[in-house]
Amino acid sequence: MIGGGAQRGMVLVTVLWTIALCSALAMATLVSFRSFAGIVAVGRDRVQGDALLTAGLETAAALAAEWPSKPLLERQSTFNLTTGSVNVKISDEGGRIDIGKAPADFLAALLLSVGAPRAQADSVAQSIVGRRDRNHAPTNTAAANSSAANSAESDGDTYFTDVGQIAEIPGIRPDWVAAIRPLTTVFGAETVNPLTAPPGVIASIPGIDQARLQAFLAARRSSPNDADRISTILGDGQHYVSAKPQQVADVQIAAAMADGFTAAAHAVIVLMPQDQQPYRVLVWSPVSARAIR
Repeated sequence: MIGGGAQRGMVLVTVLWTIALCSALAMATLVSFRSFAGIVAVGRDRVQGDALLTAGLETAAALAAEWPSKPLLERQSTFNLTTGSVNVKISDEGGRIDIGKAPADFLAALLLSVGAPRAQADSVAQSIVGRRDRNHAPTNTAAANSSAANSAESDGDTYFTDVGQIAEIPGIRPDWVAAIRPLTTVFGAETVNPLTAPPGVIASIPGIDQARLQAFLAARRSSPNDADRISTILGDGQHYVSAKPQQVADVQIAAAMADGFTAAAHAVIVLMPQDQQPYRVLVWSPVSARAIR
């Protein structure tokens, strides 16, 4: 028979193993709970972040509704909600140079303004125009049949749907693309709106020197709604500008929550005052909060 001391030793070992097992189970449960709680917290932050971005988009649409009486130079608004703060920047796409519609000399002048040599600026500008003109109607039947046969392929290759696609043009340098990105769009027209165009856009109009640029900006500050008056200051460059109703807006939204979680998005909206919805979203891209300029 086992002695009393040995028996008590076995009981003690069993108790110790049981305690160790319970401790391990408790630790595993605690770790799992913490992981689950962390997942829940991340999910909650993302949901609230999305809600704040949506609120920012609605605010941008409300700012855009003021346009008929006030040209949309870049505007910024910050507001606080119970879940966090939202910063909104909004500007008129019509004040930017449309890479899919602007004439070649305007595109060349734009490239010159960001440091491209004259020969390369002219060459790249012609390549841009050549790419977007490939879908123009052919002048003979054989060419028409060839175009129809290859339409599926060409349709995907000719039209610009994003400013970043300009990087595919032969001869263009990455630093030029980065420099012209804030000055260009694919939602504009052949001309730019002089009431809302950024200074960099006006500076890139062919024939505009620094003195004329400064005179234009001063006149716009004093007469922000008088397109005819300020356009005449551009001299021969005035045929590159035209005041049009502002319909498409670039929107940048950054949201921050109390726990440090951030979310940001870039959007492009079009106003639809006669539609069931006051605006529609053309582009919605989540981005890093650091990418909001």
